[in-house]
Amino acid sequence: MSKKNPSTNETSSSVTPRRPTDARTVEGVFRSTEFHWVGNGFFVSTYFPSAQLPAARVSPFLLMDYGPPKAFEPLAQGKRGVGWHPHRGFETVTLAWEGAVSHRDNAGHADVIGPGDAQWMTAASGIFHEEYHEAEQTLRGGHLHMMQLWVNLPAKDKGSKPAYQSLKAAQFPTLAATPGSGTVRVIAGEYGGARGPARTFTPLTMLDIHLRAGDELPIPLPTTFNALAIVATGEITACGTTARAGELVLFANDGASLRLAATEEAHVLVLAGEPINEPIVQYGPFVMNSLDEIKQAIRDVELGKFGPIPSEVT
Repeated sequence: MSKKNPSTNETSSSVTPRRPTDARTVEGVFRSTEFHWVGNGFFVSTYFPSAQLPAARVSPFLLMDYGPPKAFEPLAQGKRGVGWHPHRGFETVTLAWEGAVSHRDNAGHADVIGPGDAQWMTAASGIFHEEYHEAEQTLRGGHLHMMQLWVNLPAKDKGSKPAYQSLKAAQFPTLAATPGSGTVRVIAGEYGGARGPARTFTPLTMLDIHLRAGDELPIPLPTTFNALAIVATGEITACGTTARAGELVLFANDGASLRLAATEEAHVLVLAGEPINEPIVQYGPFVMNSLDEIKQAIRDVELGKFGPIPSEVT
């Protein structure tokens, strides 16, 4: 329920407050799917794709899996996560807030994504990778809190060479959520004159936001950008609409800024970007523009064109 201040001494001359003229309205508030396991190490809920959120309204983003803080018992033998698997046609972005995830791919990249870090892997023309809980964390147990996003590539870039960006917590500019006491970490795009370190193929903005109760945060964005706000914890309002933990706010493309207000302490991730107005055909780990391209991706895996098969990677 929205928290509103009671009206007192209201008269016939009272005027209903209006939203700022540049503020976007809310198109809808959506909950994630039921929780499920990815491999044996990632307990997540999927926010999109879904029937409620058409691909055109979340583009350039394709998929979002969110894993809230979860405790894992110590494991003396074995691994927790997902073994070698291929991707083509898009990028994966993994954010960690608690715990650590180990990444390895057959293009020669190996990394640990720890608290506050992010990875940005460009699968593009084709790559194999694996993702597990970091080895020491697996042995000692502990909490894991993370999110993985898939970001689409335009057709002209789907055949690019695979690449990897290891983005560490210290690289992200952190600004005060003026005039409040919260913070805004800029992962990609621009906010408040600061640019995030992530390199992107198309224009997009990714902000990791912590707000205190009472904070109000304007976020300027081009009107052409699709825009989403995912509430990880707490409660916010946007143009009079309330969203709570576990909910996603989809904004209409009818203004030049998002206006977020925290009714209680909140952790919010804002995703926004220029939509890629091209056909999307997805089959498992492949995202292309046509069914023929999907069939070619499958053939290329079978022919070894994604590089050495996982058993050959050391």
